[in-house]
Amino acid sequence: MLASDKSSGLIARTRWHAIVPGAALAACVWLVLGCAVGPKYVRPTVETPSSYKEHGAGNQVIAAGWKPSEPKDDKIRGSWWQVYDDAKLNDLEETLDASNQNIAAAEANFLAARARVSEARAQYFPAASTNPSIVNSRPSPAQFGGLQSLATSSGGGLSVKSFTSYSLPFDASWEPDFWGRIRNGARASAFAAQASAADLQSVRLSSQAELAADYCELRGQDSLKQLFDATVTAYQESVDLTRNRFKAGLENDEAVAQAEAQLKAAQAQDANVNILRAQYEHAIAVLLGKSPASFSLPVEPLTANTANSTTVPIGVPSDLLERRPDIAQAERVMAEANAQVGVAKSAFFPIVTLSAAAGFGNSSFGEWLTWPSRFWSVGPAAAQAIFDAGLRRATVRQYRAQYDAAVAGYRETVLTAFQQVEDNLASLRFLTDVIDRQQEAVEAAQRNLQVASIRYRSGVDPYLNVITAQTVLLNDQQALVNYNVERRIVSIQLIKALGGGWDLSRLPSGKNVRGN
Repeated sequence: MLASDKSSGLIARTRWHAIVPGAALAACVWLVLGCAVGPKYVRPTVETPSSYKEHGAGNQVIAAGWKPSEPKDDKIRGSWWQVYDDAKLNDLEETLDASNQNIAAAEANFLAARARVSEARAQYFPAASTNPSIVNSRPSPAQFGGLQSLATSSGGGLSVKSFTSYSLPFDASWEPDFWGRIRNGARASAFAAQASAADLQSVRLSSQAELAADYCELRGQDSLKQLFDATVTAYQESVDLTRNRFKAGLENDEAVAQAEAQLKAAQAQDANVNILRAQYEHAIAVLLGKSPASFSLPVEPLTANTANSTTVPIGVPSDLLERRPDIAQAERVMAEANAQVGVAKSAFFPIVTLSAAAGFGNSSFGEWLTWPSRFWSVGPAAAQAIFDAGLRRATVRQYRAQYDAAVAGYRETVLTAFQQVEDNLASLRFLTDVIDRQQEAVEAAQRNLQVASIRYRSGVDPYLNVITAQTVLLNDQQALVNYNVERRIVSIQLIKALGGGWDLSRLPSGKNVRGN
């Protein structure tokens, strides 16, 4: 053979040896990445109206400070409670996130779910282990058919030899993910972690809304306390007036008794307000992770109803799918269930495992780590179920049914969200009219009391007319305070129903839910 022919053959063989491993590697990669089984996840569609029914029912809602979204103003900001312009509420809400125990538990659950993602993704890589050992043993000759070679003569008898075995093995195994079992499992774990993150935000939003509502109720009790204190003072003046008129012979003892009875009843109501106030204060303490005994809030009546002056964009119904953490949580649960279907389907295909073992072993410590003491083994193994009496098919049906249940749960969550927004919009709209009418009723009752007092002092009407007018005024004033508190709470519930200051962009991506 000519030198040039030899050279050409060498080059051809060299190219061939370079191409074959690359082609084999490419084939393995194709198998690993292209043979995944399981349904592709597509978010199910849900019916969303173009606008909220109650939002367009009249101008009352807009007059109350709730308006459609505008360009660059289509989201509620993160610290949504600041729309109420209450410094104390702001301080309490800022403390809540760091000290509320429900939030702490939800955060720990999220960290656990994130760690499970790392556990699932660890299966992408080979696992290696070692198990070094030094074993001293004395076998029984009877185990080997009484071989005398295991024994030596000692003083006329037999003595069994003992020996020491030194071993330093290394084992490695890897399961190529040909059918997507590991990938689908990792996806399911990632979706579960995202669902846990959304659940954490749901717990946080619920706690924030509960704190704001309890704080509003407490301030409402402070307003009632202020009202009853003023009423008790007014009733005391009426009792003094009636007593003086009785001493002057201008009134009878019946009027004095009536005035005193009304005063005592108002004092009882004044004292009763303290019960609910204490309960709301205790509830706030627990929300903040504090003992009720170590927490107190100074008395401060509810200020002018800021629900009239707040500006919170409502947006369109489709925005709700991006702004509510519970909807995001339900959607991620649905994606997790879809990935589990793929895991179940991969059971129909064989599991291939590549294993290797190597190390050193010897009965002599001095020669333990020498080259002749080496050992190794390497090879693939496959496992495939041949008959399982329909177990795998039943498992696939189970996970498909669970996926269908998750789809139904997702759609129900969306419908419930729409209902909650509509309910609160309707309540705000009607409460605005109710408060206006109630304010007019208070003003009319005040005029009626003024007229009744003048006629009583003039001797035209009995004191019973004054008592009746005072009772009507007190009831109307109580109702006005309660309606204002109710409207504030409804506005809080509306912000919660709109997702608070959360949006879907704050949900961690699949790559960002690794554990540490």
